[in-house]
Amino acid sequence: MSETSGQPARRPMIEVQGLYKAFNGNEVLRGVDLVVTEGTTCVLMGVSGSGKTVLMKHLMGLLYPDRGTVRVDGEDISRLDEAGLDRLRRKLGILFQANALFDSFTVFDNVAFPLRERTKLSEAEIREAVNKSLAVVGLTPAAQKFPGELSGGMQKRVGFARATILRPSILLYDDPTAGLDPLTTASVNEVIFTGKQQLGATSLVISPDVASAFKVGDFLALLHEGRIIEYGPPEEFRRSEHPAVKDFLRSWLKRQAQHTKGS
Repeated sequence: MSETSGQPARRPMIEVQGLYKAFNGNEVLRGVDLVVTEGTTCVLMGVSGSGKTVLMKHLMGLLYPDRGTVRVDGEDISRLDEAGLDRLRRKLGILFQANALFDSFTVFDNVAFPLRERTKLSEAEIREAVNKSLAVVGLTPAAQKFPGELSGGMQKRVGFARATILRPSILLYDDPTAGLDPLTTASVNEVIFTGKQQLGATSLVISPDVASAFKVGDFLALLHEGRIIEYGPPEEFRRSEHPAVKDFLRSWLKRQAQHTKGS
């Protein structure tokens, strides 16, 4: 990937080279190559079961390659011990598909949880940090509510506030718009923009949602049959002549048309 002429090259924050991973003889990843550079947002698309979440788990150090390398912020995941992994994971903010909020905690306490678990900040310092984080996502009035009292979009924003409270340099989003209505999806897209604008974070978004991908992604990638078969800016992706890319886009448009017709 080339940078705009006259601008300095961005350093890679996520580097995946020749990644292979199999489970019980089933080869899920078959030589994945992917680079996400500092401060950019890459949306990784693919049909269900294509291996998107498997790839993300490698970035988190939850899985290790059968072959190939995975580097996050320049560090080879497979060479890190537990202490090294813990240090590296502090650089990651992860927004899970189901938000993974604590139902018995208030919004404030959900967001404060990483600070209480992983820092030695005083309660006054934690209060200040959480209030700032909630203000960024427009949830200051909801601080003392519980997740069950919030809409789906608001829960996503709480998840984002918690994922970013430690000021990570890399954000990972696991299918953040899955099953959401258009209004909530728009709210999630705003959250992804916030991660880039407020934190300057590097983001990898795993999603099959083509519309959201074109809205939030600086670069789009398609995982197909265990490999990245297309990678580039949205306008280049849209013009791709690769048969699998064209089929993926056509299938998405067909599903959208059917959904619109049925609603």
